[in-house]
Amino acid sequence: MKIAVLISGNGSNLQAIIEHQQQSKNLYEIVLVISNRPEAFGLKRAQKAGIATKVIDHTNFTGREAFDEQMKIALDKAEVELVVLAGFMRILSAEFTEHFLGRMLNIHPSLLPKYQGLNTHQRALDSGDKEHGLSVHFVTPELDGGPVIVQSKTNIQNDDTAESLQQRIHSLEHTAYPTVVEWFAQGRLLFKQSKVYFDAKELNSPIILTSENSNA
Repeated sequence: MKIAVLISGNGSNLQAIIEHQQQSKNLYEIVLVISNRPEAFGLKRAQKAGIATKVIDHTNFTGREAFDEQMKIALDKAEVELVVLAGFMRILSAEFTEHFLGRMLNIHPSLLPKYQGLNTHQRALDSGDKEHGLSVHFVTPELDGGPVIVQSKTNIQNDDTAESLQQRIHSLEHTAYPTVVEWFAQGRLLFKQSKVYFDAKELNSPIILTSENSNA
């Protein structure tokens, strides 16, 4: 399976997927990494791994639709079967998300539907939550609103800050995201009529990822 990863910055989740793919070479291939920011460090990660990269600078476009159209052209040309958003800091147009519906994943640093949008770690602290985590979901036109596949959780400690929570969530992300990408490549995940199916069974609630089932 050919996959592409869209990034805007450091690319730590991209790195985790690259390292995982190197152990699963017969399952999928990362054929393209696209960044909307020329200075994104994730581009260097991809180039070091021998992966084709492309910069499509959003500041060169007058509107979101024109920018998205250029990305769509590049992804279709590469015959991409799965698009993985990994720290891609752009809101995608409805036309783009519909084109890749059921073939595009995102990871969000909260236990959705809680805390869509930004500043999720501080918002969890401000609300007095006992736990926090991440969600991997299919992308739909609704921002952070697609059906959730997997969640991974951590308990919030009394001395936690937004920064300490972010660090722990990042660590969880680096296991969760490659796991879901692998499941998709294996044909175990399906998006149908706005619902998620895993191993041909409808998911009524997200899979809670632990060290035990991350290799299931």
